[in-house]
Amino acid sequence: PNPGAQGVPGAVRLRRRWRIKPPATCRAAPPCAAVWAPPCRCGPPALESPPVSPVSRSPSPQARSPASAGREPGRADMGSRARARRAVAVLGFAGLLCAVLGAVMIVVVPTLIKQQVLKNVRIDPSSLSFNMWKEIPVPFYLSIYFFDIVNPDAILLGEKPQVRERGPYVYREFRHKSNITFNDNDTVSFLEYRSFQFQPDKSHGLESDYIVMPNILVLAAAMMMENKPMSMKLIMTLAFSTLGERAFMNRTVSEIMWGYDDPLIHLINKYLPNVFPFKGKFGLFAELNNSDSGLFTVFTGVKDFSRIHLVDKWNGLSKVSFWHSDQCNMINGTSGQMWAPFMTPETSLQFYSPEACRSMNLVYKESGMFEGIPTYRFVAPSTLFANGSVYAPNEGFCPCLESGIQNISTCRFNAPLFLSHPHFYNADPVLAEAVLGLRPNQEEHSLFLDVHPVTGIPMNCSVKLQLSLYIKAIKGIGQTGKIEPVVLPLVWFEESGAMEGEPLQTFYTQLVLMPSVLHYAQYVLLALGCVLLLIPIIHQIRSQEKCYLFWSSSKKGSKDKEAIQAYSESLMTSAPKGTVLQEARL
Repeated sequence: PNPGAQGVPGAVRLRRRWRIKPPATCRAAPPCAAVWAPPCRCGPPALESPPVSPVSRSPSPQARSPASAGREPGRADMGSRARARRAVAVLGFAGLLCAVLGAVMIVVVPTLIKQQVLKNVRIDPSSLSFNMWKEIPVPFYLSIYFFDIVNPDAILLGEKPQVRERGPYVYREFRHKSNITFNDNDTVSFLEYRSFQFQPDKSHGLESDYIVMPNILVLAAAMMMENKPMSMKLIMTLAFSTLGERAFMNRTVSEIMWGYDDPLIHLINKYLPNVFPFKGKFGLFAELNNSDSGLFTVFTGVKDFSRIHLVDKWNGLSKVSFWHSDQCNMINGTSGQMWAPFMTPETSLQFYSPEACRSMNLVYKESGMFEGIPTYRFVAPSTLFANGSVYAPNEGFCPCLESGIQNISTCRFNAPLFLSHPHFYNADPVLAEAVLGLRPNQEEHSLFLDVHPVTGIPMNCSVKLQLSLYIKAIKGIGQTGKIEPVVLPLVWFEESGAMEGEPLQTFYTQLVLMPSVLHYAQYVLLALGCVLLLIPIIHQIRSQEKCYLFWSSSKKGSKDKEAIQAYSESLMTSAPKGTVLQEARL
């Protein structure tokens, strides 16, 4: 049957369903078989074939010329299909390229980032962080809080001390390294000098403020004479009286910080040389201003990355001799400025502190962000200043008193000085209860370091420590009166600094932003490649479905076959003239 006939039920159903208009009455085809005329555009395609030459199997010239105009739309349609196939191929190739590039980046980028980090954090003039290590661009501040004695006379009568916190008195700290010498054993030696400049706008008070404090020279000398003969004690009492020395003194902040002339120092240096390490003025921080913290020799990490920034020697020593065990005398960790990169939460921060005469260890607490830079926060463990009975490895720092304070007399001219957290935070509560006016709390008195875990460079830090003096009445020395044994806080200080300005921007761009962009770009490329690869696959599936439509028409029943064929032919009748293209489509 003729599938284009109007009376076919299947064709009628498909036309109604797809809103195909019924064909109009077609003109009659020429009776001459030699002339191959195209049927009308609205009717079904002719089933006759044009005359074919026995040699070329192509239509004869007489048959080609009348239909040449009708083939132009078909050629345009075929050209658009060819362009579509080329576009699909290009997209498929681009998708394959993106997917391969993304997969390669997933394998290569982590190694590339690690190599760049190792190159830029080692101590080498060509590294990015060398100038930062040499001239620390971070503004450091030293904030001093004094414990002003409210009742000095009552203390001499045996009453409980009462103190009042004064401050902060803030100083800008400047650091720079000099005498930098690279050694043959992958180490570098240097001296780091520090100087301080008072900042009135950041301070709560002036350097001219007066503070009542214990007279460290008198009370320390009295403690050192405790086991001496009574005759020597009487001589000392007489000397104190002659020089006008008392157990408590009233001096300015500047004098307490940077030193004052005291006749007692000249007397002791004259008759007991080498008892005190200083020959001129005496001050709590006099040794720190315009001076160095000792000759450090640290590993550069150029040849052996596993030891980067670790201290090899301090003042030519591999270990100190202040304490009573080899473990306590060890010089562990770095110099306290940079650490090894690629940290994990299991990493601990070890560093040697010349001021504390010992190595310290900080532990991981939590992760966070500083100005868009991921950081690990490290804090002091509860065992940092614990005594030997609470934490056995600290037994070498004893003789000890209550837990939470460390005796540093062996490295501070045998004066009974103790190091702890401010207000005896994290120490035995007995210590804070023995002094009125102390209020220890974690937020104000705990120390922390925020370190970028990938590079090991500190972003933000706040180190808080307290210096205290153990005092009591010494029989035979009248200046000590009836003082009850007590660890009396003298001063606590905070050394803080945070990266900011241009160094922060440079650090963020080169060591945080660029690695992050590469990290996400590899997954974006991989995902984009997979999406582009789906385009040719979908195109191929749709092409196969169209071919299957015509093939399946010969397998179905007569009505379904007629309906599918009629619908298929309706899709093929877009050309205004000619049946060659239509037959080619079929």
